[in-house]
Formats: sequence, C-alpha cells, structure tokens
Amino acid sequence: MPNWNEYIQLSAGLISVVNPLGAIPTFMALTTNRTGADKKRTAFVCACSVFMVLEISLLAGEPILNFFSIGLPAFRVAGGILILLMALRMLHVSPDRARHTPEEQAESSEKESVAVVPLAIPLLSGPGAISTTIVYGHMNHTWLHYLLMSAVILSIAVVVWIAMLVAPKIARFMGQTGINVVTRVMGLMLAAIAVEFIAKGLSALFPALTGVTA
Repeated sequence: MPNWNEYIQLSAGLISVVNPLGAIPTFMALTTNRTGADKKRTAFVCACSVFMVLEISLLAGEPILNFFSIGLPAFRVAGGILILLMALRMLHVSPDRARHTPEEQAESSEKESVAVVPLAIPLLSGPGAISTTIVYGHMNHTWLHYLLMSAVILSIAVVVWIAMLVAPKIARFMGQTGINVVTRVMGLMLAAIAVEFIAKGLSALFPALTGVTA
C-alpha cells in the first residue's frame, strides 16, 4: 500500500516551489496587451509545459544522475540547499534570480509567445521543482509510485492552468499584499521540506551523523 503522507507532502512541496500565485503578476505583465483568447491559450500551453518538464524530470531524472555519476544523497543536499535559498527569498518576497532575471523578463515581454519561456521554464518549473520531482521520484521504483507521482504532477499543472485563467480576478481579490502573505506561507513550508532534504542527504553521506543524533 502506498504511503499517502509522502504524496501529500510531495503535493505540498511542489505547489509551494511552483508557486502559481507568485507567478500571477508576471503572467499579467507579460500578457497585458493580448486578447482574452491569447491569454487562455498562453495559460494552457504554460500548464502543459509545466507538466512535460516535471514528467520528464520524473522519468529521466535517475538516468541523468547515473550518467553524471551523481548519487542521490549528494543530489538531495544540493537540491535542498537550492530549495532553501528559494524559500528564504519567498519569505522575504524578493525576486528569485534562480528562476528568472529582470533582463530575461524584459526580453520575454517582446517575444510572441511567453507560455514556455519564461513562464513555464524557469519561472514555474525551475530548478527547485525539477530537484523536488527527481528526489521524490527515487523514493520508490514501482509502477504505482510513478503513476501516483504523475497524478500529482498533473494536478499541479491543472492548478497552474486555473491560476493563470483567473489571474486578473485573483489579483483584484487578494491584492499584492494577499499574494505576498500566501507566498511567505509557502516559503515557510518549502524551507521545512528543504531542511528535511538536506538532513536525509547528510545522514546518507555521513552515517555517523545518524548515530550521533540517536
């Protein structure tokens, strides 16, 4: 039987690191001069791109790590540090340059399509989301695990799609202050998950640490 707590934790972690609400101001800024149909198409393509990026990370993450001879414990620590840095920026509601830079955002506003770059990559499904997906993907190698993981990823993509569709209403209802509050709460959850990643990675790299804490 699957451990449903792990998949609930995965869902909370992914929704926090993807942070669709935090991407709403960028989405509105990049699509301000577009028609309603264009905005809906951009939202759908963005959600599909998020799903594809995370699903490829789930299925191809292990072969890529093996190709570069990277162990999962080391990747846990590296991914945890990256996610922790993102969480700290979310707590301070400051732009995350690991996701995108102001230069990239300014350049993307002039492009015909912004659904894939920079909205899906790297704003939503950036290094943090990819790292989270790969780490959780290594927890089990059964077909049921990958099926449930894919279901979680699909649900995240649906949330992204809905958030982009109702972005103007959410922005008017919550305001920038409300979005900042939610971003801080997600940042706190993400920081806790990052610490757990780092702790598990360090305990695997240095087994003596487990004996000390025991």
